[in-house]
Amino acid sequence: MRTTTRTTVRGLLTALAALSALAGHPSFAAQPGDDPDKNARWLDFREGTFRSRPIDTHADSVIRFDAPARAADAAVVPIAITAQFPQTPSRYIRKLYMFIDENPEPYVGWFEFTPESGLASLETRVRVEDYTYMRVIAETNDGHLYSSVRFIKASGGCSAPAGKDDAAAEASAGNVRLQPQGPSTPGKPQLVQLMVRHPNRTGMAMDQVTHLYASAYFVRKVAVTYADKPVMTANVNFSISENPNFRFYFVPHDGGTLKAHIEDTKNRQFDSQVAIGPHAAVQQTSSTAP
Repeated sequence: MRTTTRTTVRGLLTALAALSALAGHPSFAAQPGDDPDKNARWLDFREGTFRSRPIDTHADSVIRFDAPARAADAAVVPIAITAQFPQTPSRYIRKLYMFIDENPEPYVGWFEFTPESGLASLETRVRVEDYTYMRVIAETNDGHLYSSVRFIKASGGCSAPAGKDDAAAEASAGNVRLQPQGPSTPGKPQLVQLMVRHPNRTGMAMDQVTHLYASAYFVRKVAVTYADKPVMTANVNFSISENPNFRFYFVPHDGGTLKAHIEDTKNRQFDSQVAIGPHAAVQQTSSTAP
């Protein structure tokens, strides 16, 4: 009887192990034909964040969300959110929420804009752990919500090994570059790129030499202002790729200073600023640690 029991238990454990191994196989992951509005993680987030507020699933007149159908590198997936109208005091996109259903932490974070942004368009790079739906929810200043959804085939983006060893990556963290793209024209939206040297560790990548896991360490807040007025504010997590990179807009005037303030999960702070105008100064950067 005991032998039979032991055999049965071993058989169950073997079956569970096999199922666990298969769980990561694409056939067990999300599929393009799944209903994106019935994902349990998304439904939980929606209830906790938006309650019973209606969400318009036809966002074409508000935003366009572009992402590759299949990731060339799941740890560095480029995405682009393009606003379909300019930011004005009477009508503007106030916030963009980003959600990747099958990531270990599905909620990527939010990006906040103002009329000073010119356009609520955003480009960045994200990690994707498994076949999944990605979604962006735009909230306009009148409180309406609009969602745009894309399906992407990717695997292992959150658990992929870092590009360099943890100590070296952490030592080099904090170099910030804030670069307007092209000449500034007062009153017209100007594209700007913000690049942050940072490991943005997920805490899920195994060191290939030590076989240990370094703790999560990532940029959590970005605040950009122009002439001391908010342009773009972000509250994000490790789903943003290593060395975070953001492209967005602001509206230059005759002169002023564009500033970026970065904070990470170790309370280190990094700053960069660049003067905008005919007599623009050289970009200045600084960083502080607790």
